[in-house]
Amino acid sequence: MRSKMMGCREEHQSTHGSVLGGKPNHCVIYPPKSSIVAEELERRNNDWFVRTKVASDLMVQVGDFSFYLHKLAMVSKSGYLNRLVFAKRSEGHGQNGGNLKIVLDDLPGGTNTFESIVNFCYGFKVDVTATTIAPLYCAANFLEMSDDLHQGNLISKTEAFLSFAIFSSWKDTFKVLKSCESVSPWSKDLLIVKQCSDAIAWKASTDPKAFTLGQNSNGNLNIGESSDTWWFQDVSTLRIDHFIQVIESIKRKGVKPELVGSCIAHWTAKWFSSTTFVFDDPTIPKHLTEKLQRITIESLINMLPVEKNSVSCNFLLYLVKLGLKMQVNFELLSKLETRIASMLEQCCAQDLLVKNYGDKDTTYDVGIVIRVVNAYVLLAMKNSRARLCIVGRLIDGYLTLIARDINLKLIDFKLLVDALPTNARSCDNNLYRAIDMYLKAHPSLMEEERASVCKAMEYHRLSEDARQHAMRNSRLPLKIVTEFMLLEQVKMARSISATKSNINPRTTTQTIMKMNNKKCLEKGFIAPQKEIMLIRKEVENMKMQLNQLQMCKLKLQKQVQRSCIK
Repeated sequence: MRSKMMGCREEHQSTHGSVLGGKPNHCVIYPPKSSIVAEELERRNNDWFVRTKVASDLMVQVGDFSFYLHKLAMVSKSGYLNRLVFAKRSEGHGQNGGNLKIVLDDLPGGTNTFESIVNFCYGFKVDVTATTIAPLYCAANFLEMSDDLHQGNLISKTEAFLSFAIFSSWKDTFKVLKSCESVSPWSKDLLIVKQCSDAIAWKASTDPKAFTLGQNSNGNLNIGESSDTWWFQDVSTLRIDHFIQVIESIKRKGVKPELVGSCIAHWTAKWFSSTTFVFDDPTIPKHLTEKLQRITIESLINMLPVEKNSVSCNFLLYLVKLGLKMQVNFELLSKLETRIASMLEQCCAQDLLVKNYGDKDTTYDVGIVIRVVNAYVLLAMKNSRARLCIVGRLIDGYLTLIARDINLKLIDFKLLVDALPTNARSCDNNLYRAIDMYLKAHPSLMEEERASVCKAMEYHRLSEDARQHAMRNSRLPLKIVTEFMLLEQVKMARSISATKSNINPRTTTQTIMKMNNKKCLEKGFIAPQKEIMLIRKEVENMKMQLNQLQMCKLKLQKQVQRSCIK
């Protein structure tokens, strides 16, 4: 029925579409009878001629090709050509027997499409597929080939097959959309891009099992075995402007934000490779390429779903990296960094790993993590200590993953160590482990540089095993080792004193003095000589202990110095 209405024959698959493979939908358009009888359209180099008994009186130039045609055949079906011919004749062109010349520089689809239009105007059948239908439809509208001029004109015939191709087959929908790239902005103004985007969104939001897309003999995808992401691969082939349209349509269809976010990440991974961008094209001026890349990244950031946990922290960090590289809008980048900062408490250390690819760069981009942590500190000023400690453990874990990188600069490592406030760490074991790994990977650091790295590490926040390891660690600066040894001796001295007596000597002396004073007041005379001597002895004991500690400190410093010299 539809074929009769269109005046064309359609050959198509019985299925809704194919993710991979399959014959494309095909249509043969049979035009109305032409007013000029022609045998065929033939090409001679860059010239096209219509073989007919009537001499041509119209020459249409499209690009580098010239078509020698007849006004009657062309203007009877094209309102645009009709006006041009009338205007040219009013100006006196073509009145001396020569061909009237018309130049069509802006015709959508160019020479190939105009060849099909000429065939249609002369009554020859026109073969169209999903790849050629959009340019032909745009060109028909450009030339104003409506039914007002001739019943069954090209606009109505192409429009019918276009709708069929878009909604009948998944793969053909993408072929139509890809062909729209060469006929922008006509394809956008004629809503072809919107129709394709809506069709893709409808199919993507539908259970894929509804499509009878089994695996064929070539090993094509069996949609019944696919997951919710079965449509990612095809959508990732789209150009950025068409991709934006598709994502907007998918959002309107109510697809889960997590799937939308994953699709955007999939597209980004395909178009922005590890070393170069797909946009890199030697034929395009560098400044235009960079502008396209910047606009693309800004568009990706703007289209991100706003729902919580809809996009991974790692992908957002990658967008920050791309944004910094291409110098995107500052406010947009700050907003993105703030979003990542609000996610840090739910992240793991591996989420922060974003690779670099330069020979002299660090393996992972540390700079973007520093930026995000600084943004977190601004946000988390009123956060509880427990929440701060979660991020503290995250950063210490991240430091252990990057510490062995020989290209990691001291200033970057130190900036990350010092980025969080002091109360963000309840235990320094992971921090000590990261520092030790960094010092081992960078043996050429000066004593002062090693000391500056260790400054954030505190003795009382290390476990007993970590303290013992630190005091035997030759990589740590002398000052830190000496300090830890002294603190360990003080701890041991206190432990010994506590073992001998559960009462502090000072407390004992104070108690004795209070008792003696009470007796003196009661009896009305000075304390006996024996009790005074006891008080003096306690004071002397305290002085001796202090002297021993001082001597111990000096001996430890000398021992450490000798071991370093050896």
